[in-house]
Amino acid sequence: MKRITINNAVPEIFASREDLRSEIWHSEVCFERGGRYLIEAESGTGKSSLCSYLYGQRGDYRGSILFDQSDIRDFDTNAWSEIRQTSLSILFQDLRLFGELTALENVEIKNRITHFQSHATIKGWFEELGIADKMDSRIDRMSYGQQQRVALIRALCQPIDFLLLDEPISHLDDRNSDVMRDIILRETERQGAALIATSIGKHMTIDYDKRFRL
Repeated sequence: MKRITINNAVPEIFASREDLRSEIWHSEVCFERGGRYLIEAESGTGKSSLCSYLYGQRGDYRGSILFDQSDIRDFDTNAWSEIRQTSLSILFQDLRLFGELTALENVEIKNRITHFQSHATIKGWFEELGIADKMDSRIDRMSYGQQQRVALIRALCQPIDFLLLDEPISHLDDRNSDVMRDIILRETERQGAALIATSIGKHMTIDYDKRFRL
């Protein structure tokens, strides 16, 4: 996938609002593979909804979203499964980890499907992110910031053209935010992928190609 285009899209719940001021909604916006994008938002402006639309988990919007020249509304379950394994990955704001599993097991669930990252690479990320001692700990016994780091590792266990990051550093201190940023930049550059990050206030210190106000 080389391009994501949002054509005059808007959540159904906002469709009748005349006071909506956004550089995303009711606009034509293109995200190009290899780019770095930041979407800055206030609470209640549809930030997580946008991520859910782009990931194909919700369709309650007007307008259209295209992957290259294809409208994502036309994708069936098999098409979405392929896209989510080979092209598009996401770090959800609510993380969506399995609390009863260990940190490593949460990562391995995905990597066993994709067979994309080596165990050495995954272990190296755990070490770099300061949670190597938590690999065998249950997720529900880890702090939210530690869980965010696990969720990032899981998100990187696949080929990517686009990486969606919904408030990826909201619960991290500056040091861990910088480490996460460095890993994200290395991996997206290695794969020639784009990153699309959302933020309410705190965001990764990156030289973004474009910033949008949602």
